[in-house]
Amino acid sequence: MNITLSYNELVARVEALQSESQRLQLAEEAFHRQNASLKALHETSLFLIAKLDKEELLENILERAASLSGTTHGYIYLLDSVKGCMQMVVGKGFFKGQLGRCVVLGQGVGGVVWQTEKPVVVEDYQSWHDRIVDKVLDGLRSIVGIPLKNDSRVLGVIGLAHVEIDRQFSEEDITTLERFAALALIALEKSRLYSDVRHELAERKRTESILRESEERYRTFLESSPDPIVVYDMLGIATYVNPAFEQTFHLSREELLGKHIDFVPKENWPETKEAIQRMQSGQKINLFETRRLTREGKILDVQLSSTLYMGGDGQPHGNIVTLRDISAQKKAEEELHKYQGHLEELVTERTVELAQANLKLEQEIDERRRAEKALKKREKELEAQSHHLAEVNTALRVLLQQREVDKKELGEVVTRNVQELVSPYLQRVMNGRLDNQQRTLARILETNLNNIISPFVSKMASGLTHLTPVEIRVASLIKEGNTNKEIADVLLVSKNTILFHRYNIRVKLGLKNQKINLRSHLLAME
Repeated sequence: MNITLSYNELVARVEALQSESQRLQLAEEAFHRQNASLKALHETSLFLIAKLDKEELLENILERAASLSGTTHGYIYLLDSVKGCMQMVVGKGFFKGQLGRCVVLGQGVGGVVWQTEKPVVVEDYQSWHDRIVDKVLDGLRSIVGIPLKNDSRVLGVIGLAHVEIDRQFSEEDITTLERFAALALIALEKSRLYSDVRHELAERKRTESILRESEERYRTFLESSPDPIVVYDMLGIATYVNPAFEQTFHLSREELLGKHIDFVPKENWPETKEAIQRMQSGQKINLFETRRLTREGKILDVQLSSTLYMGGDGQPHGNIVTLRDISAQKKAEEELHKYQGHLEELVTERTVELAQANLKLEQEIDERRRAEKALKKREKELEAQSHHLAEVNTALRVLLQQREVDKKELGEVVTRNVQELVSPYLQRVMNGRLDNQQRTLARILETNLNNIISPFVSKMASGLTHLTPVEIRVASLIKEGNTNKEIADVLLVSKNTILFHRYNIRVKLGLKNQKINLRSHLLAME
């Protein structure tokens, strides 16, 4: 069946085919632009996530955002919760002299983005009704503001601008910048976490140093105390004795620690048990006079003070006992009482002539009593000081235990944050379609992340301190098995430049004119 078309129908069909061809060409161009945009975003994410210094990171974020949108003018606002405003912290091109500018909610592009929590595009800033009235800003034309937003609020704004009348931001620019803002927020959050962890570690190290000094100071006091001191747990097991205890009772620490100390005479057990019961009920035992045995079986008169110490759970964990040998004092008192009796007999037998001598003797006795009273008062003060220092030592031990728990939790938080906030995204990138250079960069990023959360310091880095930063990067890539061409592609330099760096590395490592494989030598340094 032959079909004859008129001239007009043929022209219409030709025009339709041309229109379809143009549409396909535009679609293909859009596809290539989107592909280039995604590739740029991927490279940008790898670059930003590796940055830890906040100031450097912000400058790189603005530089990359300006590059993605094809402009040289831009800024970044960050939320200042204390001032209640958005403050410009980084500026580029037109905005370089605007650092420190603050905007409130709804003021200017930054304030409107903050208020609406959405991107804002202004085609002509001079005629925009929400513009900031400032002659300095009269040169602006097209502006776009992209929010840096987490799940709950806007933390900042990325602003980009054109000063040319005929330049505008396209829908593709807005979409690309929104994706970039999400990556930038992740990088900023990582930088904040790193800064917080570093600050907290510094504070903890300072606190640990203070605690160690304080603990050493009080331990020195206990060790140098002239009075015997013993620490029991709630089962009556000795956990600490000081040198004075060993010297007084002639018992060594090795045979005392971890055991019950059997040095209570049989006849003193009832009063000792009663004192223990009062102590366990919460009462403090102060200057309780009793008797204790030495290794040789010698009985000493002692003055005993005891108090409970609490653990981190608020429950008693044991008691601290301070003893004082008062045998000599007791003997002196007995002699004094005998002497007093003898004087009384002499007074009754002697004549009035001895009355004055007897009065003098009584005055001497009163002086001795006052001296004894002053001595006992001083002893009480020393006991109170010893008790206070024992309580402080206990508190320090509790703080040290809590420090170990906090240190462990800190390690878990750092590891978990990297695994939850970074590793999933890195794995998704590595599972995508990457070329050799991109896959190499991804492996480098993965290795560096593992090094960050590792509790060990790389031995290889300590052996390369005399190399330049570029030479260290080349040495790291050589150690990972990359060829000269692959290293040149990664570092964006020529192959001859890499060969030059390899020669310098061999010279600095003492491998010049030696038949030693450089990669094997670098691996052996670990």
